[in-house]
Amino acid sequence: MRFSPRALLSIRRLGVVPTRYALQVTVSEQRAALFERNVIPHYTHVRTYRCSTSRFGVGQQAGSNRTPLGLHRIAEKIGGGWPPGTVFKARQPVGFTWAGLPNATITTRILWLEGLEPGFNRGGDVDSHARYIYIHGTGDETTLGRPASCGCVHLAAHDLIPLFDRLPSGTLVWIEV
Repeated sequence: MRFSPRALLSIRRLGVVPTRYALQVTVSEQRAALFERNVIPHYTHVRTYRCSTSRFGVGQQAGSNRTPLGLHRIAEKIGGGWPPGTVFKARQPVGFTWAGLPNATITTRILWLEGLEPGFNRGGDVDSHARYIYIHGTGDETTLGRPASCGCVHLAAHDLIPLFDRLPSGTLVWIEV
């Protein structure tokens, strides 16, 4: 598995500094792959995760509930130190999946994404950060591996926690079809 050549072109075109790690989400395969930079600008595959993206497909528009494509970065990390299954509302812990909230939609950790491509996933009504696009846990991990979210990327808690701990804010995230 290799890091997307289109992502590398976008990084260069936008003048973005490559980060040590990069996460690539492939919507058609419901897969997220972690890469580590070894020789600039090359990345080597570290690990693959099963994920879920939007059940409404891909798209950039606010209110579409679709997963946005293109180059993003982790703008904010929320939930560090809380136990797996912590439920978040408005990015604040409000309870636990094992304590009456088993079907919660946002759990465990939040990696809040910021689009880096002006007019495509940044700014106006296509802004990924303003759309609250996250990589986060879900109370129903049986949906992983098939489209199930409302625009975000879902990961299993046992994958999300070490990924959250490993990736600093600013890490690049490429989302492709």
